[in-house]
Amino acid sequence: MKILFIGDVVGRGASEALCGFLPSFKRELELGKGLVIVNGENSADGNGISPNSANLLFDAGADVITTGNHCFKRRDMDDMYRENSFVLRPANYGSDAPGRGVCIIDRGNFSAAVINLAGIMFMTPADNPFNCVDTILKDIETRNIIVDFHAEATAEKKAMGYYLSGRVSAVLGSHTHIQTADEQIMDTHTAYITDVGMTGPHDSVLGVEKDIIIKRFLCYYPQKYILAEGTHDINAVLIEIDEKSGKAKSIVRISKTM
Repeated sequence: MKILFIGDVVGRGASEALCGFLPSFKRELELGKGLVIVNGENSADGNGISPNSANLLFDAGADVITTGNHCFKRRDMDDMYRENSFVLRPANYGSDAPGRGVCIIDRGNFSAAVINLAGIMFMTPADNPFNCVDTILKDIETRNIIVDFHAEATAEKKAMGYYLSGRVSAVLGSHTHIQTADEQIMDTHTAYITDVGMTGPHDSVLGVEKDIIIKRFLCYYPQKYILAEGTHDINAVLIEIDEKSGKAKSIVRISKTM
């Protein structure tokens, strides 16, 4: 089983670019009946995710959309979180929040679980993600388990990788928008990378016009963030899993221009 995980999509422009790029890219990767998971928490212009940007990602070919600390920036997403079981918000944001943090994809010949968690170091306050994932894993029957750990601190991400090593198929970091080069298979079982990276404007700082960010650093005065334009990059990882054992066989970084 192949799984393509696409890093944080930034803005409508990147969402639209993905619609044009992903169908042929899936054929190139010979993804077949594999899964496409997309972190879409910044896929709407301005900030956060909207129903329109989520639908764009589904139109592009996403099977599951994960999010992160910006998941509740737009209240018009509340109904979608409640009604669409394949749009996730961090599971450790509490049971009173709309939506869910885990879903099961059933492909007939195999099934897979996707878990969305948020870190707590330098992030929005949330329940402990380590305790939260322990509770979730008690109720999951499939061995094929993918975790999107949306966190700031690299140490917290690496610790989660080791904590879940041998218990899940993959721990994939998101949030920082910078792809790291530490992809590995932990304990011959769990695919890991500290951050998958960003899918967004190439000529930018984390998706924002570079001059705006430079000015912010020069004068410490608040600036209105405007998404950059131009060509878009896609950062992703391709994972291959033995669906019978849940063990990851490979993880490959992807960085391309759309």
